[in-house]
Amino acid sequence: MSHFTDLAHQYIDGEWKPGSGSWDIIDFNPYTGEKLASITVATAGEVDRAYRAAERAQTAWAQTNPYTRRLVFERALRIVEDREEEISATIVAELGGTRLKAAFELHLVKEFLRESMQLALRPEGRILPSPVDGKENRVYRVPVGVVGVISPFNFPFFLSVKSVAPALALGNAVVLKPHQNTPICGGTLVARILEEAGLPAGVLNVVVTDIAEIGDALLTHPVPKVISFTGSDRVGRHVATVCAQNFKRAVLELGGNSALIVLDDADVDYAVDAAVFSRFVHQGQVCMAANRILVDRSVEAEFTEKFVAKVRTLRVGDPADPATQIGPLINSQQAESVSAVVEQTIRGGATALLHGTADGNLVSPSVLTGIPADDPVLRQEIFGPVALIVPFDGEDEAVRIANDTPYGLSGAVHTGDVERGVRLARRVHTGMIHINDGTVHDEPIVPFGGEKHSGLGRLNGEATVDAFTTQKWISVQHGRSRFPF
Repeated sequence: MSHFTDLAHQYIDGEWKPGSGSWDIIDFNPYTGEKLASITVATAGEVDRAYRAAERAQTAWAQTNPYTRRLVFERALRIVEDREEEISATIVAELGGTRLKAAFELHLVKEFLRESMQLALRPEGRILPSPVDGKENRVYRVPVGVVGVISPFNFPFFLSVKSVAPALALGNAVVLKPHQNTPICGGTLVARILEEAGLPAGVLNVVVTDIAEIGDALLTHPVPKVISFTGSDRVGRHVATVCAQNFKRAVLELGGNSALIVLDDADVDYAVDAAVFSRFVHQGQVCMAANRILVDRSVEAEFTEKFVAKVRTLRVGDPADPATQIGPLINSQQAESVSAVVEQTIRGGATALLHGTADGNLVSPSVLTGIPADDPVLRQEIFGPVALIVPFDGEDEAVRIANDTPYGLSGAVHTGDVERGVRLARRVHTGMIHINDGTVHDEPIVPFGGEKHSGLGRLNGEATVDAFTTQKWISVQHGRSRFPF
């Protein structure tokens, strides 16, 4: 894994250098515990340098013909395709993603790089009528300038690319801060690929650092106009508050507590397959995961038996082994916290149909049922391999339970009658919901985002144009205006 050491630097104004902080972020393989790299943290001074470099480079980049800008993303796509095996191994090593998960993440990255090629050409101006004779109103779509991107540890390569590439394609410059647990996949790998693809120096900068070192410098700095943050709702609330105080726009993709609802007329075997994938993909460390599986009481016994039987077959172990379906959680805090939630829920009266055990960062699946309706576990996000099965009587109760959470990100409804599913889905307070499918989906041109504590704003397609550009009104008076004095 020598390329880890190559990428263990800050990337500021086109230069690869160590940070000048007084301590190092250590990048561990969560499965083996092996040290992959250590990166000296960036200081608030280096964050300032990164933002200033972005501000300087952005003007020329925005004036670059969009047909030329899009060539960068075309080349980046080719680089990702050429190095798929190497990038996949990096995802497996740095975040404990399984081979399947790495392939899924790479597929999404390629789709979104293709979309970024289109986005370079997407912004359109308009000419609007005026009540004033002789006046022409032009509305221009212009880049916001500089965007700050903060990405999480679960899909770091994809969730960095998802904001970084479109923001750049639209003519902005970017400063990216990856999660401390995934500085390579979420940060310097992205920079290296775009650098090789011909992105000019300074247009993208990566700072690997921690709040302990820089405080809120990434958010309060005067240069960035938009902050795109993906992470927990607790941190998201702080980001939104600081952005509002500093007149910045925040795009927030936060946690979820999605419900997968199985109605009495569902194809039970198919619903089981969808539910197992939606809960256990990437060890359950997915904001869209089916945290709660709501099952009509008439099919509860059949569904539960088949669900537990399938979950029992999931292979837990080395993420580098292609047969592994469940790899490690990202770090020991996550592993301990997931185990603690299971124990607490059982103490609160729930029944464990499967009781997972922890071995280092590997946590095997738990399936809990009989959960008291007032148990806080039903309202929180569990970032790990724990499934909660909740029975309901009739659609109204399903909707009430599904909505009884501060989150509203994704969801699914399984039914033999598609339109019945749509009617129910429209009553669930969530940004996204899927009929007869899983809860984990993202597509390049469909608005992606959540309601309630699951976030602010949307990304993808037109929503991305709205997120990373602003509108400017320029009027031209072809005649002469009359002024009253």
